[in-house]
Amino acid sequence: MAIRKIGVLTGGGDCPGLNPAIRAITRKGISLGWEVHGIHDGYEGLIHGRSKKLGSDDVSNILSRGGTILGTSNKASPFDLVDGEEKETDRTGKALANIDRWKLDALFCIGGDGTLTIANKLSEMWPNVIGLPKTIDNDLMCTDQTFGFNTACTFVTDALDRLHSTADAHHRVMVVEVMGRYAGWIALQGGLAGGGDVILLPEMPFKREKIVEAIADRTRRGRRSSIIVVSEGAHAEGEKLTVREVVKDSPDPVRLGGIGQRIADFVESETGHESRVTVLGHLQRGGSPSFFDRILATGCGTAAVEFASEGKFGNMVALKGKDLVPVPLSEATAGLKLVTPEDVLVKTAKALGTSFGV
Repeated sequence: MAIRKIGVLTGGGDCPGLNPAIRAITRKGISLGWEVHGIHDGYEGLIHGRSKKLGSDDVSNILSRGGTILGTSNKASPFDLVDGEEKETDRTGKALANIDRWKLDALFCIGGDGTLTIANKLSEMWPNVIGLPKTIDNDLMCTDQTFGFNTACTFVTDALDRLHSTADAHHRVMVVEVMGRYAGWIALQGGLAGGGDVILLPEMPFKREKIVEAIADRTRRGRRSSIIVVSEGAHAEGEKLTVREVVKDSPDPVRLGGIGQRIADFVESETGHESRVTVLGHLQRGGSPSFFDRILATGCGTAAVEFASEGKFGNMVALKGKDLVPVPLSEATAGLKLVTPEDVLVKTAKALGTSFGV
């Protein structure tokens, strides 16, 4: 098919790398003679008809910017939207009407599991959809890595470097809570790179006594401070996730958070070591994308346009080794990519004496 106009949106949580991807799609599309439309605020803009034509000037000097120039939303879905007092839950008709009104020949959806699950459902009704894998959580299947993840882990590593200094000075246990939802990739890789002494993951429910044993062992060896890295989705055996709040008007209403404070309170009461908690929160999402994420996002944007020109719709751009290849959106969103106890980095950390509380 001949492509003349394309649309691009960013959905879900923001992360470093979105702007490089938008830039790549826009510049590559324009080089092919296509008209590029940026859709504002993710699927919310698709539903309500908010978009802007993008030219070269619009994407100039955004390579280093965090966030997204298009805006995003993690509440809007054409299939299940709670929007103020409006009671309709199926807005696919509005979304498809806007695609037709804008005369789009292809739609590029940049996002994580939630955004691309919606993209997959949308592609069953309007097939010319291509997904790009962004999320700091790195939990999308079928791709070695998502863009945004490297920058988040780099920030976590830097934070741990700084916390080692103050932990050593005051002989404290520092508990660092990181993002990741139900996947422990940020805690695992950021914790390993930053020298975490205990790393707690959602996929490996911990035993409280094992944390105490790890701190006690360090004390016996003359270590007067410790760093515990805990993923927001981590939990003890037999216990539920620690939920910070429930956002009712969101397709994924559960907001995790608070496990770090619980761990710090427990460690201090059981070991007698003064403990402090640091919640890195949205700092992990912000700021300029790393070298790796700029390259990956740029490559994904360019590859996505090439896939569209070749008619390879219904796919997500996936990193496989050094190659960017198309994989079906249905496969990429069939589940979450989670850490396993057999992961090479888990084994590496254990070999170095890191405890996972199990």
